[in-house]
Amino acid sequence: MAQTFVAGPVTVTVPATSANLGPGFDSLGLALDLRDTLVAEVLPAGLEVEVDGAGAAAVPRDESHLVVRSMRAAFAALGEQPPGLRLSCRNVIPHARGLGSSSAAIVGGIVLARALVAGGADRLDDDAAFRLAAELEGHPDNVAPAMYGGFTISGREGEEFYSVPSPVATGIGAVVLIPPGGVETVIARGLLPGTVPHADAAADAGRTALLVAALAGRPDQLWRATRDYLHQDFRRPAMPESLALVDALRADGVPAVVSGAGPTVLAFTGGHDADTLLARTPQGWLGRALAIDPTGARVEE
Repeated sequence: MAQTFVAGPVTVTVPATSANLGPGFDSLGLALDLRDTLVAEVLPAGLEVEVDGAGAAAVPRDESHLVVRSMRAAFAALGEQPPGLRLSCRNVIPHARGLGSSSAAIVGGIVLARALVAGGADRLDDDAAFRLAAELEGHPDNVAPAMYGGFTISGREGEEFYSVPSPVATGIGAVVLIPPGGVETVIARGLLPGTVPHADAAADAGRTALLVAALAGRPDQLWRATRDYLHQDFRRPAMPESLALVDALRADGVPAVVSGAGPTVLAFTGGHDADTLLARTPQGWLGRALAIDPTGARVEE
């Protein structure tokens, strides 16, 4: 065991993420400076799982835990399964709120397992780890920024997942307005139609391209660039308060979107004061100003 696995414990932190960002459905993702912390070590036998913070009352403490499943997949890819594991999760990313908690668990678990294997980072590099995470999650838009940090453009070409980084100009940040209740991604996705009009698809493609340019250095275009045609309105029945808030913010010229599958609302701060946006937090909701996180999952020394 000593030759194959490092002496633990090992600590990994992984950021929250926001996907879609309005028009960039299933393709755009942004890492946010809100990090879960995972600590693990190899044991002679057994499995011990501790969870504190967000989701602690609901997540399992056995092999079905998402971090454990992701670690097992990474160990399998490396050809090394430890005899036993101890895992501790300190969660601050809200669950079922559209801030990438599942992707953080998947990416964090893979990076954690890789760090526990001697020479693991050489045998499973970041690109291979990203592809494994995307296979486990099913979509690359959240796992890409969780893995790489910053702003990413991701997709799938045949059986191959890909991700390309894109810059974010200094001064652009985000305010997230988080409602007290969540919406499961499968429910939000189930509200989407099988097809949309060609004109809407064309308009959405144009806004997605504009959003890439706006984040790179044209914050004056963020409001126009965050106009969505593909998914937000269809999801209104599952999160009417969130869409009403998006509508109200956009009516005032604020580039606001539903974060991921919702129901969190994200507003960009390029050209808008974070404190003024936080003052729009509805009663009972949580508002936070977050920087764009330039780094993805990382092993802490």
